[in-house]
Amino acid sequence: MPGTGNVMRHVISVHDLSREQIEAILDRAREMVPIARGDGRSDLLAGKLLSSIFYEPSTRTRLSFETAMKRLGGDVVGFASTAGTSVEKGETLADTIRMVSAYTDAIVLRHPREGAARLAASFSDVPVLNAGDGAGQHPTQTLLDLFTILTEKGGIEGLDVSLLGDLRYGRTAHSLALALAKFGARINLVSPKGLEMPKEVVDHLKAARGFGTACHGPEEIIADTDVLYVTRIQKERFPDPVEYERVAGKYRVDLELLGKGKQDLIVMHPLPRVDEISPEVDGTPCAKYFIQAFNGVPVRMAVLAMVLGEGGDAE
Repeated sequence: MPGTGNVMRHVISVHDLSREQIEAILDRAREMVPIARGDGRSDLLAGKLLSSIFYEPSTRTRLSFETAMKRLGGDVVGFASTAGTSVEKGETLADTIRMVSAYTDAIVLRHPREGAARLAASFSDVPVLNAGDGAGQHPTQTLLDLFTILTEKGGIEGLDVSLLGDLRYGRTAHSLALALAKFGARINLVSPKGLEMPKEVVDHLKAARGFGTACHGPEEIIADTDVLYVTRIQKERFPDPVEYERVAGKYRVDLELLGKGKQDLIVMHPLPRVDEISPEVDGTPCAKYFIQAFNGVPVRMAVLAMVLGEGGDAE
């Protein structure tokens, strides 16, 4: 449940967050940037303990949550894979969550099954933060994406944001599309055939008047795009390896493509990338994906502060 006003309980989906709550998180994240960089200190969450429970691999999400908690004076326990845990003995998610919620003050959970985070919240006595559930949602990734767009472009309303890549299985694209619609952006959907955005997301965009166009080639939208959000093809989500091989390497963002775009176009990517963005793009002013990755720390600091409650001193 999102709670009332700017008070939050669980963070499971962007659907659970009002625009007011999102704006409050982004405002708080701005304040957190110096502490995230190590230029200040905070004991805001001193004495608090976060469970980092990852059933799937992660680099940025797991480490940025742990960094965020420690930058605020708290501490972290948990596991980065199920190896060596009671999950290997057949322990259910419900029982794991019941146990972990008795030990700590909040839980950040990544799980391969869509809906796992919401299920976990129903068994937890402490806040649950969804760090990605299968092909479902990844709300804190969406918050850092919004923060990056806001800080790099100066605003969100009226922007043309083009989502490029695996829109069927890419949970970051699902969450971001829904959130952008709350802020008055125009969303274009570019994917290989068979990897289009789920119908329920498209229907939501149309109802919110945030739908731009859907196509199968980035050349069709690049000239009008303000933000190009690139996603990798989600190999681990494909039930059929042959289907993956058919679309692998379908798109590649390179200097030639960017040359057809606006001078102030920015390129984002939730990472990790495979071959969908050429390394030659890294040195251009368009490339914002490493800044985007850093922004995960102040944004997740803001989320943790708001979920676990304000208090303490930051300087």
